[in-house]
Formats: sequence, structure tokens, C-alpha cells
Amino acid sequence: MRDALLPRCLVRCAHLLWMSLIAVENCDGKILEKTLEEWVRYKDECFKRIETEPYPSGLFCNRTFDMYACWPDGSPGSLVNVSCPFYLPWFEKVKHGLVSRKCGPDGQWLLLNGSEPWRDHSQCRDEMEAAGEVEGAHQLMVSFKVLYTVGYSLSLLALVLAFLILTVFRKLRCTRNYIHANLFASFGLRAASVIMKDVLLEKLWGKEIFEVSDWETLLSNEVAIGCRVAQVLMQYCILANHYWFLVEAVYLYKLLIGAVFSEKNYYTLYLYLGWGTPVAFVVPWMAAKYLKENKECWAVNENMAYWWIIRIPILLASVFNLLIFMQILKVILAKLRANQKGYADYKLRLAKATLTLIPLFGIHDVVFIFATDEQTTGILRYIKVFATLFLNSFQGFLVAVLYCFANKEVKSEMKKKWQLWKLDHPAVCCTQ
Repeated sequence: MRDALLPRCLVRCAHLLWMSLIAVENCDGKILEKTLEEWVRYKDECFKRIETEPYPSGLFCNRTFDMYACWPDGSPGSLVNVSCPFYLPWFEKVKHGLVSRKCGPDGQWLLLNGSEPWRDHSQCRDEMEAAGEVEGAHQLMVSFKVLYTVGYSLSLLALVLAFLILTVFRKLRCTRNYIHANLFASFGLRAASVIMKDVLLEKLWGKEIFEVSDWETLLSNEVAIGCRVAQVLMQYCILANHYWFLVEAVYLYKLLIGAVFSEKNYYTLYLYLGWGTPVAFVVPWMAAKYLKENKECWAVNENMAYWWIIRIPILLASVFNLLIFMQILKVILAKLRANQKGYADYKLRLAKATLTLIPLFGIHDVVFIFATDEQTTGILRYIKVFATLFLNSFQGFLVAVLYCFANKEVKSEMKKKWQLWKLDHPAVCCTQ
């Protein structure tokens, strides 16, 4: 009976929950991991009963665990009923229901097609009233995953190229471009960490489950180590990305107000702020998860206080960015009005500056500050997930285009390098 398949509803539900887990960067994945833990507890309790209860005399169907329910010894020719297993996520709805198996007159459990055990678990399938919704949600999550995978992959390619351009060409080496390059690096690391996390989660949760050992392997600490490392790296990269937004905002504000300062000294502080600040929050979060919630991929947030160790610095950075953004717009507006050639002209230039700064400062994140995962449900949650995944995944590509590929200084330097290359390789140019 160890080789019996889990009911399709459970496998499908597990895969839907897995897709939900990998679709959102900060999703807690609580339902899936809790279900697996409860399943293991149910299985262990079943095996204890199997080992301790006395055997009846005469002919009977052997007690067994068929990966779905725990069955006692059955009398030949009888229908054996047990309560719906408590590990089901929807157990509260079906706790009075029964699951049944037939014990044949020969003392063997009735099989379906000669191999799979026959079982009637219709009373334990309340969640399948929404089977269409489950399937639809699964397809939606698959679409979301394709969307952000394309976005992060495209962003990663563009960011690597932009980073190389800003660091390789000497005439582009200045504090402003160094800050841009660090922002590109944070975007690139964030994209790479999300992709890596998805690969590990897919390896962990994406395979079909057939035997008891498959579940036990998934829940083992050895398998979860790589997943935990990916979670830690992803949280660090997300924090670093937000704090390099803040560095960009602070630097631009200082330039606009004409503050006199040593760029070299301040650049060192910028490095500490962008790459060092996340460490101050990720390390305590990692310690809290290890000591208090050391479960599977560290995606379970039973105590939300630990999750706020990561959430608070992100919210603070977003709020500071918004405040600086508003101050910068005031400065830009004042300068444009002082030098205006026409009302429509400076309004247009202000709008252009505003739209250009939004992706650089990550201002779109402010929209979802108070729309947390716990407060959004149903259609609103799907809208939030789509908007967040789309903007976050393609933002790196947009920033690389605006602040590198479309930058006049960069295009001018690239053009000069191309002209010099053609002069140094006249034979190649002539053959073209």
C-alpha cells in the first residue's frame, strides 16, 4: 500500500499552493507547509496505532496507511469507515465526514483496476465545489510566473550590459554613474536571487508525490538548506535594492540644492547605506527564523513580528524616498518656473522629470505599502500580485534603458568608441 497514489485533489491543491508560493517574492506559503507538517503528524500517529493495537483472530484485512487515511483491521465483506483526515486544509468543513474502503471476502482490501486501492472520499472533498476556481487560480499563477520570469530575465540581461558600460568606459566614471552602477547591481542581484529561488522551489515542490518517502524527503532539513539560503539572499537583495533607491534620491537631492560636499567621502557612506544597511536587518531576521521558526524554506510566518524585521526597513526606505521625491519635484518646479519659456513647456518638462524619477526611486512601491498580503483577498489580491510582479520584474530593464542606454552622455561616449574602433579596423569596415 506504500505505493498508492495520493488523491488527485491533494496533488492538484499542493501544486496550486506551490505556484502561489513561488509567484510572490514575499509570500508566506503557510498553507502548504502547514498541510505537509500535519500530514506527517497524521502518518506518525497512524503508524503508532498500527504497531500498538492488538491483532484480531481469524481472517481480516490488514490495518494500513494508504497515504490518505489510516485504516484499522477490517472484517471480510464489510465497509470500513474512518473520519476525514485532520491534515486536510479544509478539515473544519468536512470534520463530520467519512472516508470508506471495502474489505473483500478473501481478507484483502478491494482494489481499483487491480492495483490502486478503492476508496470513497467524496465526503472529504468539500473544497472541490470550487474545482473550477482552483484550476483557474492555478492557470493564473502559472501566467504570473511566466510574466515575472520574462521580466527578471530581460532586466538581468539589460542590467549586466548597463553595468559593464558604466564601469568599463573611463569617461563615464564619476560618482553619479557609480551610484547608478550600484543600483544596477542591486537590481541584477535581486533578479538573479528570485530566479534562483524559483529554480530551487520548483526542484523542491514541483515533482509528483507517489510514496511516503517523497513527502519525508520534501520536509527534511537537508533538502531545505538550499531553499533557506535562497530565501536569505533574496531578502538581502530586495532590501539592498530599496536602499540604493534611497541613495539615488539622497544624491540627486544634494545635487539639486547645491550642497557642497566631498563626493569621495560621501560615496563611501553611500556604499555603507546601500549594501551595509540590509545586513543589519537580514541577520536578526535570519537568527529569529533559525531559533524560533526553523521550518522548511523559512517561508512560514506564524509570528508576524519576525517578518516585520524585514518589512519595516522596506517601508521606511519607501517613505523616505517619497518625501525626498516630493522635495525634488518642488526644486525642479521652482527651477523650471525661473527659466520658463512658456507655461506649457515647463509643465511638460516637469511631467517628464516626474515620470523619469518614479522608476529610479521606486515610488510605485508606495502604492502597495498599506495593502499587505494579510489585508488583500480575492480579486484585489490578484490585482496587487499582478501589479507588483509586473513592475518589480521589468523595473530593472526600464532603469537600465533610461539611465544608461538612453543617456546622452553614454550614447556620445559609445559613438566615440565606435568611431575609434572603425579607424583602428579599416579593413573590417571596408569589407562591410
